[in-house]
Amino acid sequence: MNALISLHNFIFSRLESGLNDWFLSTLARFAFAATLLIYFWKSAVTKVGDGIFGVFSPSIGGYAQIFPKAMEAASFNVSELTTFHWAVVVAGTIAEFVLPALIIVGLLTRIAALGMIGFVFVQSLTDIYGHNADETTIGAWFDRASDSLILDQRLFWVTILLILVVKGAGPLSLDRLFNAGRADAQQ
Repeated sequence: MNALISLHNFIFSRLESGLNDWFLSTLARFAFAATLLIYFWKSAVTKVGDGIFGVFSPSIGGYAQIFPKAMEAASFNVSELTTFHWAVVVAGTIAEFVLPALIIVGLLTRIAALGMIGFVFVQSLTDIYGHNADETTIGAWFDRASDSLILDQRLFWVTILLILVVKGAGPLSLDRLFNAGRADAQQ
């Protein structure tokens, strides 16, 4: 039994030391790119209005996604909403484009991942309270079903993002490149 435990410890300590500096951060960025990048960018596109500066004149859908109850109260007339509503929709739209892009290229990754975590929490609260998500959509932790869109899926999203907050972007990133350049300049 001691030989088996020693073999286990040997194998997994080597595995851990070999993967520790790069594997989790690279895997987290890959998982984000493979599963969430297009999701957020497509969502952002639905909020953009017409023209080259459409991000600054959001679509009615953008307002309806972020402020569903306010839009309903205003009979879906955007001119009835305030500058605050406009600023939130514009900021949210820009965040949906910029934060995922920063994570993908590995620039300001920890800050971008924190921003995305905040975005996911706001998105979830909007789905629950603004769009009146039903019990099945919200889901529950520690139940036999693992397919709810909010509590189950978004826990995995936040876990991937927390790995990036804690570990950083990894070796294949602009963060690493710029930090290496700064370290060379200090010597």
